[in-house]
Amino acid sequence: MTTPEDLPEGFDPHHDVLLDLASLRALAHPLRVRLLGLLREHGPSTATLLGRRVGQSSGVTSYHLRQLALHGFVAEDVERGNQRERWWRAAHRSTWFDSADGGDPAVQALGEEYLRAVAGSYTERMARFLDGSSTFRAVMGPDWDDAWTLSDTMLALTPQQGRQVVEALTDVLSRFPAAEPGRPPSGRQRVAVQFQVLPQVPEAEVAVSE
Repeated sequence: MTTPEDLPEGFDPHHDVLLDLASLRALAHPLRVRLLGLLREHGPSTATLLGRRVGQSSGVTSYHLRQLALHGFVAEDVERGNQRERWWRAAHRSTWFDSADGGDPAVQALGEEYLRAVAGSYTERMARFLDGSSTFRAVMGPDWDDAWTLSDTMLALTPQQGRQVVEALTDVLSRFPAAEPGRPPSGRQRVAVQFQVLPQVPEAEVAVSE
C-alpha cells in the first residue's frame, strides 16, 4: 500500500494518478496513451470525434475508451451524453510513473511499453507541428516566429547534476500559467513544452551488452 511518504514530490492524489501493475496493463498501449492525452488537452469528447483525430473507427476508439474507464483513467461525462453517444472526460490531470522502481520485473516491462507509447506521442506531436510549418506563420502570426525551438544540448553530468537539471527545468515551467482543457484565453495559444533528460550509455558498453 502506498503511503503519503512514498508519493513523489509534486504528486497530488486528488488530480494525478500513480501507475501500478494493474493500471500499467491498461494504459501501456499507444492508442490509449494518445486518447487519454487528447481528452486532457482538449476536454471531453466522443469516440467518434476522437476516432477522426487519430484516424481510427469509432468502434476501435470506443473499445479503448471503455478499457480506460474500467481502470479509472477516463469517466463518462453524463452532463453531455445522450442515448445515442457517450461523451468521455479525463479523470486526472496527469500520469506519474516511477521508472526507477526496481521491484517487480512485470512492472518494469510494462513500464517500458508505456514509456515507449509516451515517446511515440511526443514524436507524433513534433511531426504534426512540422507538417503544419508551412501555414504556421499565417495562422499564428509573426510574433511566434522566435517563440519556439526544436533543439538539443549534450552535457557531461554527474547523477546529482542530472537530477538538478530536471528540477531546474521543472521549476522554470512551474512559473508559467498551465493550459486548461479547451480553448485558451484570448491572446494566448496552447504551447506544448517537451523536455527529455536522457543519460547516454557509452557505445562500447552497449556493444558488450548485446
